[in-house]
Amino acid sequence: MRIGVDIGGTFTDFVIVREEGKPVETFKVLSTPREPEQAVLVGLARVPSPGRRHIVHGSTVATNALLERKGAATALITTRGFRDVLVIRRQNRPKLYDFFADPPPPLVPDRWRLEVDERVTYTGEVLCALEPAQVDGLVEFLKGEGVESVAVVLLFSFLHPEHERIIGEKLRAAGFSVSLSSDILPEYREYERTSTTVVNAYVSPVMERYLGHLEQALAGDELRIMQSNGGSIGTAEARRNAVRCILSGPAGGVVGARYVAQMAGFDHIITFDMGGTSTDVSLCDGDIRVTTEAEVGGQPLRIPIIDIHTVGSGGGSVAHVDLGGALRVGPQSAGADPGPACYGKGDEATVTDANLVLGRLAADVFLGGEMTLDEARAWAALERLGQRLGLGAVDAARGVIEVVNAHMERALRVISVERGYDPRDFVLVSFGGAGGLHAADLARRLGIPRVLVPPYAATLSAFGMLVTDVIKDYAQTVMLPGDTPIPTLRAHLRPLVERGIAEVVAEGIPREWVLVEELLDMRYAGQSYELTVPLGEDPVDAFHAAHRRAYGYAALDAPVEVVNVRVRVIGQVPRPVIPRLDNNGEDASHALFDRREVIIGGEKARLPFYRGEALLPGNVIPGPAIIIRKDTTILIGPRDIARVDVWGNVVIGIGD
Repeated sequence: MRIGVDIGGTFTDFVIVREEGKPVETFKVLSTPREPEQAVLVGLARVPSPGRRHIVHGSTVATNALLERKGAATALITTRGFRDVLVIRRQNRPKLYDFFADPPPPLVPDRWRLEVDERVTYTGEVLCALEPAQVDGLVEFLKGEGVESVAVVLLFSFLHPEHERIIGEKLRAAGFSVSLSSDILPEYREYERTSTTVVNAYVSPVMERYLGHLEQALAGDELRIMQSNGGSIGTAEARRNAVRCILSGPAGGVVGARYVAQMAGFDHIITFDMGGTSTDVSLCDGDIRVTTEAEVGGQPLRIPIIDIHTVGSGGGSVAHVDLGGALRVGPQSAGADPGPACYGKGDEATVTDANLVLGRLAADVFLGGEMTLDEARAWAALERLGQRLGLGAVDAARGVIEVVNAHMERALRVISVERGYDPRDFVLVSFGGAGGLHAADLARRLGIPRVLVPPYAATLSAFGMLVTDVIKDYAQTVMLPGDTPIPTLRAHLRPLVERGIAEVVAEGIPREWVLVEELLDMRYAGQSYELTVPLGEDPVDAFHAAHRRAYGYAALDAPVEVVNVRVRVIGQVPRPVIPRLDNNGEDASHALFDRREVIIGGEKARLPFYRGEALLPGNVIPGPAIIIRKDTTILIGPRDIARVDVWGNVVIGIGD
């Protein structure tokens, strides 16, 4: 039995494959934000197995620890003279025209940023050797301060890691959790390397405790953790490198979306994941885009992360009126507790309440009837909001939908138009529990011709965890001229390749299922940023082509340099089989179960409601209409036409 688990802000999702070739099962349980592992264990208790279960888990534990500043008490040890790297940053203001905008405070307070006397040159030569006795005094100080975790970041340690290792051994012997930059990120750029290592030190003890509780409760099962790069790792590595799991849940969604879209024949997609707390969007122009320039909670992370843009707009986003009298939606969320007003506990109006008031949600069949929504409570919340705006409940609900759609449209433009892509060339893949209610309207605003809603839309992130491979990324700064012979470049890559293959095989992947990608970070001499290209017969030509695609030109006569060598090792895993179904004709009347009043386009109309599980391949549903699935609802606009394909996807052709 294979199980994918994704913790969201409102629900924790489960996808189960009992046997290869058998239908996929899905369900949700309410998340437990204070103790997230409790929701995981409650859900897993519903799927007992006589044998060993293989569980892949996307965790928000590291993310929340960073965003909420609830990580471990962390210190930093660095080369003398560099203790303030975290404060100096890049000197960029977070808001260009706001002279009073301060960057987030560093994760390590001033008192715990410590220095040692040692120095290595940019060529890796030792100018000043480390005196180990000096570290002993720091250990005593850190013990007295109650520090739990220590980041060790020495100058040019990616060329000469021995000093960091000496410090690390002493700290571990004293009982501290230790993160060495030469292990976490052996690359140049002092600030980014320091920030990434400090974040790892800050969140790893939290992940250690969380995984410890899970492993104890799930003894006998195999547990793997989703990484931000779209691959999974074992729990031992997740404990050491928790920074690699910061965006593990959203990464699973992108992997799952690409998998189902490719099966349906679409290679160029924009993923739209609208959950209870946030919306995550990403663009896949054939392949999943991975970046090493990410920032979470104001902290730069230089590790490989799927290029995902997140906004605080979800089904649970709270609507409120600001001091200027304007309607705002989010980023605050009602989460799972108390949840939207219609869940029966909360009193504040949310996006879910607005959709219910507009008739777009069926209160009596929510979650397949497992949960009945409180319509009276939702109406009361929207009436209170409307009173502050001088509007009725229905107009206030329409305003909430317009505002949240504007937020999400802006996010979609960031990862498409602002990066030189035309949204009209892509298919919008909608998933997440709330996505289907908004996807068609967003596609219309951006000129996207089609929307694809997978059969597992509400649990696609958990599904993606079952189709992800074991992926490990490695990098090393080399600073070589662009015309360096290929054999020399391969010599630099070889240790990373050998290490990667050994570590992936150690995770239980047969050697014949392991693939290796060799990559180079290249730039024109004097540039500040690099582009990553595959190591082929002519890397320089590949770099020129990549530069032309990214920036519109290539300086063919300018000298090129190789900054870093990179290796991605992929251990392939079996994927769930989605059965192809037979075409059953266009008539969808067998799935029609009711007609209800819905506010759409500012007008009230009686719309047909269809049961999503009853729809068959080939069925056609002209809009306006609503499709109700057990865990999501799909709104089809007045001029849209939805068709069910042979994989069970609802493909909506967007009208004018």
